Parts: sequence; C-alpha cells; structure tokens
Amino acid sequence: MRQMGKISWQIRIKYFHPSLRIKSSNSPNRVASLRLYTSMNLEYETSSKWIKPLAKTGLFAKGIVYCLIGLLALMSAFHINGQAAAKSDKTGVIQYLLELSGGKIILLFISVGLLAYSGWRFVQTFLDTEHKGRKPKGIGKRFSYFFSGVTYLSVCYLILKAIIAGSSNSGGSSNLQLQRLMEHPLGILVIVGIGLTFAGIGIYQVWYGSSEKYRKHVNVQELNQKASLSLLRAGKVGYISRGIVWLIIAFLFLKAACHNNASEAGDTGSAFSFIQDGPFGTYLLATLAIGLVCYGVMNFIRAAFENVGR
Repeated sequence: MRQMGKISWQIRIKYFHPSLRIKSSNSPNRVASLRLYTSMNLEYETSSKWIKPLAKTGLFAKGIVYCLIGLLALMSAFHINGQAAAKSDKTGVIQYLLELSGGKIILLFISVGLLAYSGWRFVQTFLDTEHKGRKPKGIGKRFSYFFSGVTYLSVCYLILKAIIAGSSNSGGSSNLQLQRLMEHPLGILVIVGIGLTFAGIGIYQVWYGSSEKYRKHVNVQELNQKASLSLLRAGKVGYISRGIVWLIIAFLFLKAACHNNASEAGDTGSAFSFIQDGPFGTYLLATLAIGLVCYGVMNFIRAAFENVGR
C-alpha cells in the first residue's frame, strides 16, 4: 500500500503540471517537489484571477471591431448608404461610430477593451503564461503575441485620438511615411520585408483556420454539440478570411515596392477596394465580409469559453 501511494504521488507530480519533472526517490526531494507544485499551482490560480478578465474583455472588444468591419465591407459591396470599400477598415469603423449618437461612448468602451487585449498579449509575451518556453518555436509564438499587442494598442491610440479630434482621417499620413521610407537607400528592402512578413501572417492564418488549431483556445466541454459545430464553422471561415486579407495587403506592399510608389500600398480598406475592383468583386467582397463577421463571432465565443494559460 505504501508503494502504491508513492507511485500515485509520483504520477501526480510528474503529469499534473508540464514543468514539473522531479523524481521523488527519497523524502527530502518529495517534500521539495510538493512545495514546488503547491507554489506553482497557487501562482497560476492567483494570476488567472486577473488574466482571465483581461483576456475576455479584450476578446469581446476585438469581436465587436471585426463584426463592424465585416458589416461595413458588406455594405460597401452592395453600395448601401454610400459606404465605400476603402473606408471599411478599422479607421472606417471609428469614423462610422463617431457619426452615431453616443458613438464616442461606444468607442471609449471599445478602446478600454482593446487596451485590455493588448495588456493580455503583453502578459503572454513577457510572463509566458501560455508556457511556450524559450526555444525558437516558443519565442516565435511569443513574438506574435507581442505583435498583436502592439497592433491593437495602436488601434486604441487611434480611437482615443479620434474621440479628441472628432475625426479618424489618417490614410494620407501613412502613405507619406511610406514614401519617405522608400527614399532611403534600404527603404525598398524594408517595404519588401514588411510585405513578406504580412504574407507569412496571411499564410499562417489560412493554415490555422483550415487545420482547426483555433479549437484549442476554447473549453469545448462547456459547449453543446450545436454550439461546437457553430464554433467550427465560424472559426474556420473567420481565420481563412482574415488570412486572405493579410495576403492581399502583402501583395499591395510588394507591388508598391516594385513600382516604387507608396500609394499602391495599403491596409484593410485598400484590400477591400482591390477585391471590389476585380472580377465578381461585389460577390467576393460580400463573401469576405461575412467571413470577417464570422471571425468576430469566433472572438465572442473565445471571450466566453477561452482557455487562459493552458
């Protein structure tokens, strides 16, 4: 019985937490391992109490942004209310909400949510709450968290700036900065590097969606069969659609570098315009818009059932 108890204790220590691999062949090591397990478990429980609200608030705000982007893109595809494809990106969402009654209050709540999202991503980066480690693959994943945090922190800044100024116009200044960058000796290479980076992100997003890797983020046990099926569809369509947008943005940057013309580069709005101006543009843009709404819905599902720190 004593031997069975020892084996049971070893299994608990070895497999209950991935970072615990201490063999307990004698009593001192057994006590030390148990203390280590207890402290790490308490540390996780304490940290998750403030990390979870941060993640859930951020994911909900991100879901709102993408649902609005998708809806504006869908409106622009069929020319509803004069909505233009070029103004259906994050900046267009900000301007759209500014023109609504009480829009500044909505934007303020969204900015708080995106600030929480950025904070969560930075926590994942520097505190390694997802246990990615320091190997090349883990460092790459943690860098992607950092990139995401910086991206949405910049969106938060744009929102606050628009609330103060009453306008969200920023496209001209972006093109001017790119043109100045191209004038430098290595500017074209930098633009090519940015384009290739965006292409890599796009390919990864398409693969992530098609392989259904996103399912690991959600506690599926808490969902019924119908909800799981909705998650599967919304996630796959959403991530693939988002990947396609990144790939088009990458193409526009590479095209701008080849032609030495900063005005040919662009963001999400430019990608929408590129699609709309092509063959079957209306229907392709509408399909992509629905996909981005699905991505927003996926973020709502994650906000409700996210596995934080697992």
